[in-house]
Amino acid sequence: MQFYDRVADVPPDFGPSAVTIGKFDGVHVGHRAVIDMLEGVARDEGLVSTVVTFDRHPLAVLRPDSVPAALVSNRQKRELLDAAGVAATLMLTFDAELRALTPDEFVDRILVGALHARVVFVGDDFRFGVRGSGTVDTLRELGASRGFRVVSIDDVRPSGGRRASSTWIRELMDAGDVREAGVLLGREPSVRGIVVHGEQRGRELGFPTANLAPHSEGFVPADGVYAARVLVGDTRYPAAVSVGNNPTFEGVPAKQVEAHLLDVSIDLYGREVTVDFVAWVRGNVRFDGLDALIAHIRADVVRTREILGLPTA
Repeated sequence: MQFYDRVADVPPDFGPSAVTIGKFDGVHVGHRAVIDMLEGVARDEGLVSTVVTFDRHPLAVLRPDSVPAALVSNRQKRELLDAAGVAATLMLTFDAELRALTPDEFVDRILVGALHARVVFVGDDFRFGVRGSGTVDTLRELGASRGFRVVSIDDVRPSGGRRASSTWIRELMDAGDVREAGVLLGREPSVRGIVVHGEQRGRELGFPTANLAPHSEGFVPADGVYAARVLVGDTRYPAAVSVGNNPTFEGVPAKQVEAHLLDVSIDLYGREVTVDFVAWVRGNVRFDGLDALIAHIRADVVRTREILGLPTA
């Protein structure tokens, strides 16, 4: 995939292209459906399939107090778009300069001037330009005079119900329902980070854990215990994963991600790993003493094995 993070980096001979524009947070099943349509038209018409997206949610600039947490980092988004088969991505910096562009300027500088667009795919609620003054009708009018057509995209509604969206996925993740979130994402939700030294409590209890550094990439689900898989290099290992501050102990930072790999002992300190969440096991509980905690951890491991289809004996 060709990747550009500035309009000026797009080569003069780029395209002609078929373009879709959006935040693409999570690159979920709705986004994948758009990309499939985009690639089909690009293939049939000899165009470069291109995604125009942004380095942050527009609310980070417009209303910082209301910006939702991102489902994926920019690096993850780039990788997911590449895996989806997109030929090129332009990730624009959403700043004061970009938000000040009029609809005409956005079209002339980006869609026409840089990408030489011939087809543009957008949702029915698409808005662009200063203060969201441009609508789909505006884009169609501009396209008619600048040589591209506009295709309006229907929402993807699993089972005919609510439309697939990043907002819905965040709600599911906040409720710990990583399995249903995975259905909407089209893959298991994940976080990625560097393994750091923790308090060694897991090792002392007989269940050593790999602790991810704070501010890892990806959306961390609700506090609780999960069945998961941990990607180390090219190998995935089954794991029971705890998310939260472990209420049995005092002074533990919130939202720690601790993975206990099953049936293997690996020194992961300083290595980057990815935790793929498969299913919820239980919520966090404060236990009266270490014996009760150890008993529940053992039960968590058994349940994790059942979920992942591993032998429990």
